[in-house]
Amino acid sequence: MKKYALLLLVLVLYSCNNDDDSMTAAPVSDVISEFRTNLSELNLYTGTLNELNVSSNAFIYDLNTPLFTDYSNKQRFIALPQNTSMQYNGDGLPIFPENTVIAKTFYYNLDDRNLSLGKKIIETRLLIKLNGTWQSGNYKWNEDQTDAIFDQAPSSVPVTWIDIEGSTNTINYKIPSDNQCGTCHGFDDQKNPIGPKLRTLNFDYNGENQLQNLINNQYLEGLQNASNVRVLPNWKDDFNFSLEERARAYIDINCAHCHSEGGYCEVQSPLRLNYETSLLDSNIQSQKNSIIFRVSSDFQTGLTMPWIGTSILHDEGVGLMLEYLNTLQ
Repeated sequence: MKKYALLLLVLVLYSCNNDDDSMTAAPVSDVISEFRTNLSELNLYTGTLNELNVSSNAFIYDLNTPLFTDYSNKQRFIALPQNTSMQYNGDGLPIFPENTVIAKTFYYNLDDRNLSLGKKIIETRLLIKLNGTWQSGNYKWNEDQTDAIFDQAPSSVPVTWIDIEGSTNTINYKIPSDNQCGTCHGFDDQKNPIGPKLRTLNFDYNGENQLQNLINNQYLEGLQNASNVRVLPNWKDDFNFSLEERARAYIDINCAHCHSEGGYCEVQSPLRLNYETSLLDSNIQSQKNSIIFRVSSDFQTGLTMPWIGTSILHDEGVGLMLEYLNTLQ
C-alpha cells in the first residue's frame, strides 16, 4: 500500500509542476450562440472586454466596400462552432453552419490622430443562426465601457470625436430597434447577413488575400481558389476601378439590400441596385433625378436615403454617387 501511495504522490507532483503547456493552459471557452443579458456572457472576447480581443474561436474580417454608418469604426467577426466550416455557395453569402455568430461592434476613436487616447464603444450587433434561421440582437455598451446589455429598443447616444483632420465632430448616434434592423436584413421575409458575401471579402487584407486565407484555414470549404470569385470594387480605389464600378459598388453595399427582389423596397421602388445588375435593369438611369434628390436631402426632411442607420450625410459617398449620376443622360 505504501508503494502505491508513494507512486500516486509522485504522479500528482509531476502533473502540478510539468512545464508542458498542453497540460497547464486553460482551455478556450466555446462561444455561446444565444442572447443572454450581458455581452460578456457569450465568450466572444478574451481579457478585458472593452479591448475587443476576439476569441480564438472566431475570426475578424473586413469588407472591400463597407456600409456607411455616421463615420463610425466597425469591428466585424464570425464565430463558427468548433469543427465546422462555411460552405461555398457562389459569389454571394456562403452557407453558414448552425449556431454561427456574426458580430459587428460600432465605436469611435476619441481622436483619430492618436489611437492611444482610447475609444467610445456604442453597440455590438449580433446575428445568430438558430434552427436554420437568423435571429438578430443588439447589445448597448454602458457608460463605463465595462460591458454591454441586451436591449432591442431604439435609442440615441451623443458622441464627440476628433477626426484625422483635427476637426471636432458631434452627433447623436442612432441605435436602431430590432424591427428596424429587420428592414435592411429582411429578405423574402427572413433575416439574412448583408456584409460577408464572398465577392466583398475577396481582396488583400493585412498583406494577403482575405478570402484565400479563409480557404487555407478551413473556415470555407468547397472553394479552392479565391480567383474563382468575382470582386466587389473598393469605392475609394480610383486607380484600379472606373467611376462607374466604384459608384455601383458603393450603391450596392449601402442600398441594394432593400432595393432588390425580395428586399424591403421591392414593391415601393423600381430600383434594383445589386452590383451585378445591368445599368438598364437597375433602372438607375430612369430614376436618376429621384436618386439625386433622396441621397442629397437634409435628414430633417425625412426623405433622405438610406433612411435607417445614419443621421448625417456621407459627404464622400454622396459626392461619388453624384459624380457618377451626372454622367448619365
